[in-house]
Amino acid sequence: MLKQRASLKGHFIVSHYNKDGKLLGEYSIPNGIVDEGLEHLLDVGFHGEAATPTWYIGLVDNSGWTTWSDSDLMNSHAGWVECQAYAEASRPEWTEGSASGRAITNAVTVDFSINDTKTLKGIFITSDNTKGGTSGILWSTAAFTSTVSVENGDTFKVTYTISG
Repeated sequence: MLKQRASLKGHFIVSHYNKDGKLLGEYSIPNGIVDEGLEHLLDVGFHGEAATPTWYIGLVDNSGWTTWSDSDLMNSHAGWVECQAYAEASRPEWTEGSASGRAITNAVTVDFSINDTKTLKGIFITSDNTKGGTSGILWSTAAFTSTVSVENGDTFKVTYTISG
């Protein structure tokens, strides 16, 4: 009997624009799925949990970053801090389309209006929309291949895909 192994993975595509609308860079970065996020997915998909959360995207500041961990939680992730240098009042929502071809993605980018000069390390997805919040489920984290410098007036446009 042939055994197939499901491999769940995701990746971000980020387009970085300056205040004049000039494209400064494009970044494609894979993400890791943390234990809590995977266990939640298994519970929702196979255990009948009633509510499916809404997912939100946050940015990770390079300042203070040391590492990711599969045991990271929204209320406990010693190796990184959230970057809140964007104009939106809360974390922007990732609005997924219908699954197709063993993948699901957002049809419209998740946009961040950068309002300060910072250096970013990566991105995360959580079920809590509170900017700087520490509750909710942490689904995934991802690091840019190298840090990304942003300035007031820049825009990050994020597309996120999960496939298996």
